[in-house]
Amino acid sequence: MKPVDQTRIVVAGAGLVGSLLACYLGRRGYVVDVYERRPDPRTAEVERGRSINLALSERGLDALRRIELVDTVMAPALPMHGRMMHGVDGSLTFQSYSAAGDRAINSISRGALNATLLDAAEATPGVSLHFSSRIDAYDLAANTVTVDQDGDRAEVAADIVLASDGFGSVVRQTLESLGRVSVVTDMEDYGYKELTIPPRDGDFALDADALHIWPRGASMMIALPNPDRSFTCTLFWPKSGSGGLDSLTTPDEILGHFTTDYPDAVPLMPTLVDDYQFNPVGLLATVHSDPWQADGKVGLVGDAAHAILPFFGQGANCGFEDVVELDRCLSEVGDDWNLALPMYQERRRHNAEAIAQLAKENFVEMRDKVGSRTFLMARKLEHGLERVLPGRYLSRYEMVSFTTIPYADVVDRSRRQQRAVGAAAIGIVVGVAALTVAAVRRAARANAR
Repeated sequence: MKPVDQTRIVVAGAGLVGSLLACYLGRRGYVVDVYERRPDPRTAEVERGRSINLALSERGLDALRRIELVDTVMAPALPMHGRMMHGVDGSLTFQSYSAAGDRAINSISRGALNATLLDAAEATPGVSLHFSSRIDAYDLAANTVTVDQDGDRAEVAADIVLASDGFGSVVRQTLESLGRVSVVTDMEDYGYKELTIPPRDGDFALDADALHIWPRGASMMIALPNPDRSFTCTLFWPKSGSGGLDSLTTPDEILGHFTTDYPDAVPLMPTLVDDYQFNPVGLLATVHSDPWQADGKVGLVGDAAHAILPFFGQGANCGFEDVVELDRCLSEVGDDWNLALPMYQERRRHNAEAIAQLAKENFVEMRDKVGSRTFLMARKLEHGLERVLPGRYLSRYEMVSFTTIPYADVVDRSRRQQRAVGAAAIGIVVGVAALTVAAVRRAARANAR
C-alpha cells in the first residue's frame, strides 16, 4: 500500500460533490487531480435555465462543518421555515417545517456554493483543478482516464479513480459495459423548466421565508428565494400530452394557461413567455447502481452512483454525506482503499436507495396532497406529537432534513412510529366506544327503575 502522500487520485467532475471530495482528500494528504468538462464556473457565464439554487439542510451542513466551511457558505443563505401553498383562488396556506417553527432549510445559490468549494479545494495542498478537461474514456485494467482538453487527448494514470461526474458518468458507463456494475435508470414521465420572479421595487415579490408551492394535482410549480431578491421558479409538468411541457407553444397559450392555473404568479413574472419558450426542459430520473466500486481502485460518488429526484431537497445533501462516509471509512481502515471502498458502498448504498424512494413519495405529496385538509390535519397531528413527545417522536421530514439519522433508519423509524400511533388511535377509539356502551347501559338501567 502506497503512502498517502504518494497516492495519486483522479476525481472526475468538479461539481458540488467533486469539489467537496477534493477538499476532504487533500486534507488527508493525497495528491488529487480534478478534471471538469466545463470551463471554470467561477468565471464562465451561467447556462440559461439551469438550477441556480438548492435546499441545503443538516446533512450538507454537517459535511461543511467538518472542513470549517459552513460559516462561509451560510453567509448569503436564505432560511425557509416552511412551505407556502398557493391555491388557484389566490389563497395562501403556510406549513411550518417543524413543530416549534424554528427549523429551516436553506436556499443556497448552487453556483456560489460550487465556487466556494472550488476555492477551498484550490487552496488545499496537493489538489489541482483542471477545467475544460473532459474525461471521455476510462480503462479499468490500467486504471487510466482519457482526458480531452480542447481537442488534445491524453491518458492520465491514477492509483484511485473516483467518479463524481453525475447522472451521465463516463466512468460508471464504462464499468457497466464491462459487466462490473449493474445500472437501472428510472426515467420519469415528467420534466422540469425554470422560470423567474424578479425583485419587485427592490425587494422580494413573495415571502422569502418560505418555499412556495403551487400544487395542481398532476403538476406543480415551486419557487425558492435567491440572495438578489429574485425567486427561481421550477415547473414540474408531464413532458407531453394535455397540460404537458410541449403543449404550450404560442405566447397566448402560455399566458392563458398560467393565468388559469397560476393567476397570482403571472403579474410577478414579466419574462414568463420568454423564459418558457427558450429555457431548456430538464429530465428527471433515478439511477440505481450496484456495486459502487470495482477492485478497490475505482468508486462512484454522488449522482454518479445514485442520482435521485429533487423533491426532498436531498440531492446535494446526500452526495455530501457520501463524502463524509468515505472519509470516515478511510480513517477506520488506515487509508487502505481495498477495504475502504467496499465498506463505503456497504454503508451508503441502502441509504441512497431509501432516500430515492422517499424523494419519489415526496413528489406525490407536494404535487397532490399538500393542499388537502386531510394532509394538513395529519401534519398538525405530527407536530402535536413532536411537542408532546420531544425527542421520542420525529416526523419523517424532520428526520430527513434536520438530523443525520441514516436514511434507511428514517424509513424504519417512521414506520414504527406510524404503527404505534395507529395502535394508540385504535386503543382510544375502542376505549371511547367501551365508555359509550357502558354509559348507555347505565342509562338504560336507570330508566328501567
